[in-house]
Amino acid sequence: MPALLLIIIIGTAAGFLATRFMRVQPDVPTTVVIGVAGSAIGWVVLRFLVTVTGWVAMFAGAVIGAVLLIWLWRSYFSR
Repeated sequence: MPALLLIIIIGTAAGFLATRFMRVQPDVPTTVVIGVAGSAIGWVVLRFLVTVTGWVAMFAGAVIGAVLLIWLWRSYFSR
């Protein structure tokens, strides 16, 4: 129950700010629905971006690690 209440509170605040930024004047229930739906959509989008960024970061780290290993091999073992 506390999680649902937190979602509604955060969604209401997000809906209020979004309606002010977009200069829309809906009633209170519509503001709450806009906020809760918007936070759900935002959560999915951010979760996707973090996942993709995580994969990209892992790939970049793997390439950097491989380059470092090749450099070490050439510098110290390939004489």
